[in-house]
Amino acid sequence: MADQEMNRGPAGTTESRTAGFAAGSHDAIPGDPYVIRYPGIVAVADEQGTVIELVEFFDCIGGAMWSGHHYPRSPVVRSARNVGSSMRYVLSPGRTDLDLQGSKFPAGICGAEVDDREIAISYIGIGGGGVGASGCRSFAGGVLRCENDPCGGGRQAGSTIWLPRRQRVLIGVDDTDTPEAGATWTLAHNIARTVEDEDCRYLSHTIVQLYPVVYRTKNCVSIVCEFATSEPHRLINRFRNLLEKYTLSDDTGMAAFTGFDPSPLLPFGWMVKKGEVRRDLLPGSGQGQLDLVLEGRGIIGAVAAIPFYTRFEEALSLWTGPD
Repeated sequence: MADQEMNRGPAGTTESRTAGFAAGSHDAIPGDPYVIRYPGIVAVADEQGTVIELVEFFDCIGGAMWSGHHYPRSPVVRSARNVGSSMRYVLSPGRTDLDLQGSKFPAGICGAEVDDREIAISYIGIGGGGVGASGCRSFAGGVLRCENDPCGGGRQAGSTIWLPRRQRVLIGVDDTDTPEAGATWTLAHNIARTVEDEDCRYLSHTIVQLYPVVYRTKNCVSIVCEFATSEPHRLINRFRNLLEKYTLSDDTGMAAFTGFDPSPLLPFGWMVKKGEVRRDLLPGSGQGQLDLVLEGRGIIGAVAAIPFYTRFEEALSLWTGPD
């Protein structure tokens, strides 16, 4: 016990804080020592194919922040933001020539194309920016195929990668616990991890603070889990089956939104954050499709959570009175 600090684990057990980290030392770098492979890249598009969200899961935060700083200079890129271990770019379909300059504008996204089944993204860069644009992204998880240039040193290099075209699905959940046991935020995350596969990527988990109604368990929060999938109905059914199996409450609510932008649900979401809301005020379909999957009392919080996905500061805010 002198060499490792211990902490208390589940059910009174102890576990080392070094658990989960590789032990020992290695004297060689596996693979190419000058390429960092992105663990995963995912893309979703709206129904019309007029806007794309590119989600790049990164291993090296420095490289991701560097790209997030430089890439928005491309006219193809509408916006960039960091969400947890991913960098997200909203793109307009099209191609452009980038006037790359060392230090000032060393890399960017120069193309985005959408068809019925695939989304193609083209990158270009110089120097280390070319390594990121070519080698680092070409063999990322989720890439169907790629075309890439040799990279390294001071040369210019780029790549085009092809990704499956996926839809965004947002699943809201509320009221799975009881005063004696359970926690909705952990159950939702564990179900989301369980249903994830090659056709369905789990992208984010957001806890949404609601108005503390009198019949809450304790903290009065609901959850929204975000997915990118090519099989939305299969995903929703699998999530529902596991939620019904493991919920401890008779009042569980589950709602699913399939579509690119759930912002039409924001007015309802803010209502539920600001006060108790009657069931008859539940919205119908907005842009995309809203399904009321499990219609226990928690359905109000489940729907309210959906438009706050990845809007963490707003989601976590507790309303304390008039604005």
